[in-house]
Amino acid sequence: MSDTFIPSRDRQFGELLVREKAITAVQLRKTLQQMRDNEDGPPLSGALVKYGVLDENELVRIVAKKFGVPSIDLDDFTLDPEVLKLLPSELVNRHFVLPLVRNGNTLLVAMVDPGNMDAIDDIKFNTQLDVDPVACSHSQIIEAIEEHYRSKKNFRDAMESIGLDLDEMEFDQDIDEDVDVIELRRSTEGSPVIKMVNLILHDAIQKNASDIHLEAFEKEFRIRFRIDGVLHIVMRPPVKLREPIISRLKILSGMDIAERRLPQDGRMKLRFRKPNGDSIGVDLRVNITPSQYGEKMVIRILDDSNLQLDMSKLGFETDALNDFTEALRSPYGLILVTGPTGSGKTTTLYSALADLNRSDVNVVTAENPIEFRMHGVTQHQVDEKKGLDFKGLLRAFLRADPDIILVGEVRDFETAEVAVEAAQTGHLVLTTIHTNDASSAVSRLLNMGIEPFLIANCARAILAQRLVRKLCQHCLADADISPGALVQLGISPEETADFEPKRAKGCKQCHNTGYKGRIAIYEVLIVTQEIGEFILNGASATELKREAIRQGMKTLRMSVLEHLRNGITSIDEVVRVTSAD
Repeated sequence: MSDTFIPSRDRQFGELLVREKAITAVQLRKTLQQMRDNEDGPPLSGALVKYGVLDENELVRIVAKKFGVPSIDLDDFTLDPEVLKLLPSELVNRHFVLPLVRNGNTLLVAMVDPGNMDAIDDIKFNTQLDVDPVACSHSQIIEAIEEHYRSKKNFRDAMESIGLDLDEMEFDQDIDEDVDVIELRRSTEGSPVIKMVNLILHDAIQKNASDIHLEAFEKEFRIRFRIDGVLHIVMRPPVKLREPIISRLKILSGMDIAERRLPQDGRMKLRFRKPNGDSIGVDLRVNITPSQYGEKMVIRILDDSNLQLDMSKLGFETDALNDFTEALRSPYGLILVTGPTGSGKTTTLYSALADLNRSDVNVVTAENPIEFRMHGVTQHQVDEKKGLDFKGLLRAFLRADPDIILVGEVRDFETAEVAVEAAQTGHLVLTTIHTNDASSAVSRLLNMGIEPFLIANCARAILAQRLVRKLCQHCLADADISPGALVQLGISPEETADFEPKRAKGCKQCHNTGYKGRIAIYEVLIVTQEIGEFILNGASATELKREAIRQGMKTLRMSVLEHLRNGITSIDEVVRVTSAD
């Protein structure tokens, strides 16, 4: 890539920083070369921060001082949609600027480079207003552009691609409490609304999103997808489209469209054709809750085709997988899987059931909800409204000759008591519990009221897990990390020489996130005789963890560091997902 790829203003900005002794000429040349190698990357201001040359706050301070303008934090501003309309998307994307406040004939504008006179002249020409520039960080401006400009443009382009003109569409801006339900239902049956809803669902499934969030604000309607565990704004449709879209989804999922004051739950099933031509069934679990400015809807996407039921491919290290598999071979006992919501516990449990499911055993489950169907396993849906809770189902299971029981979650003493009773009377019980790590699960059971001797006698293994994002293999790059920083993560000084960490870069393949897909990390605490004695003697979670590590257990942090060593994930993910041990 030639020097012509680097905008002249970026080169001038870099030379200014060299003169100000904020960076060296060598650092500037190296950063410009990295920009040439990454054509879709940020401008110089963002690149200097991304590649670790300058701290972002320090860069803003230097720029503000040099050009004699204030520096601002965008979090202190509430952006007015009417002011944002003063500048077109093309201009804010080209110059990385953001209109903040109009005061008479003056427009306050946040800029990465307040000395960019070309940008200021363009703003004056487009608005016929005087420009008052202030310095702001590249990351804050780009986030605001993504939220307020690019997502709207993407939505308009998407609508036009399916033959819809947003400017010609007419919908009610607001829905009264005394809404005519017949009219509302009729409005959702029009072709434009159907096409829009289909577009949203199709786009989410195609991008392997796990959840869709449709959110109402005073002057905004926002749609976000959760991809690889992180929410991304993908659309900002006009507010006038909110009610028809929400109502259409309510109808599809079997909800009452007239009910807008109480939470509702629903489900729907879609057929989806993948790019390779395969047709798959996708279950959608829908939840809606009232909020200050309208209803918020969250759609959980349950795709059977994405369910990985081979434990050897989930991310287990060899020793942890062997320990967990050996515990699953126990004829009876309690196996706990712990972790926050969205950490992959269900996938691990279904993988364990797939390994245990044979024609000579009776496998039953109590779930809320049943997320995936398994052939050969008798699955039961908890329905607390009808009095059928986890405890009641477990009691019934004990009279139905089970060998293996899966309980969706242990959340109270009664359920824990029956689960422990089943584990002591010849059944293998698998369940989940919410704690931060494996050793804390023991403390949780004790706090519920389960006696220490019962835990020591029936628990076989406790598995804690998280999901970390995997670096996109199309654009990952070397990370320039000092040995001292690696030591702070928990790597011994002797091992730092073997580490060649990678970092997220961003490309079209990963939607410029730098990540694509996720992998699980685990810590497996086997309840040995020694661990059992610690439990009986009232050891704390910290003491249990220390003893388990002495016996060979790898913690979540140790597990994720192996993925860092192998270039699978980044240091940012190590810090985001795990705490130091």
